[in-house]
Amino acid sequence: MTTEQLVAQIYKKKSFLCIGLDTDLEKVPPHLLEEEDPIFAFNKAIIDATHDICVSYKPNIAFYEAYGIKGWQALEKTIRYLNENYPEQFTIADAKRGDIGNTSTRYAKAFLEDLQFDSVTIAPYMGKDSVEPFLAFKDKHTILLALTSNVGAFDFQTKLVDGKELYKTVLETSKSYENSENLMYVVGATKAEYLKEIREIVPDSFLLVPGVGAQGGSLKDVCENGMNDKVGLLVNSSRGIIYASAESDFADAARQKALELQGQMAELL
Repeated sequence: MTTEQLVAQIYKKKSFLCIGLDTDLEKVPPHLLEEEDPIFAFNKAIIDATHDICVSYKPNIAFYEAYGIKGWQALEKTIRYLNENYPEQFTIADAKRGDIGNTSTRYAKAFLEDLQFDSVTIAPYMGKDSVEPFLAFKDKHTILLALTSNVGAFDFQTKLVDGKELYKTVLETSKSYENSENLMYVVGATKAEYLKEIREIVPDSFLLVPGVGAQGGSLKDVCENGMNDKVGLLVNSSRGIIYASAESDFADAARQKALELQGQMAELL
């Protein structure tokens, strides 16, 4: 999916909502555990209930790897179901990979070519040769961790290096990478006060913003500080939507929570 196609979907649906599919068998409704593949059954129900009010889905890969081969098969079925039935959705493999060049190439192939995700999240700590292999895939996007929503972000990301916060160096340096026009960046909603300065460095890039909802981030603050003339935001909510109910009405409850966010987004747009 191109950036232009993503922007078109945002305006069509009046939504820049990304739903995180962080599927935990300890939290899904108990009746689903009787299914042959409870993870996929849960994901499918959530997707069918919300596809018209969001523009993106983001499976967190750890929640699938934790269940071994069955979890990986559920991930494969989920992305295939999305690509075949809702190809307008922008798909994100939230894998947070990043390694030396030949290893990164294999990670990129796994998620962007074999599984056919539109994008993958990447940790930038190992630098240029760990990121560019992901950027080499045409019409795919690499989402670089810049300033994350967790408390530990302050351990390194905001430390001064030669008088400048480290996350700003990451942003500025990444612009020199080959095919950097396909970069997006993770910026946590709990760090909304930093967004104005981030926009000065990457004014045109899309930002993936987790932390609205369960982590306490403010959608209004994110939009006031981070929206650009092409919207430029994908705001993610995971637990606050997919676990809105642990009963048989879980998909309807998820839709209602998603609609609440989408309604706020429509007003802000």
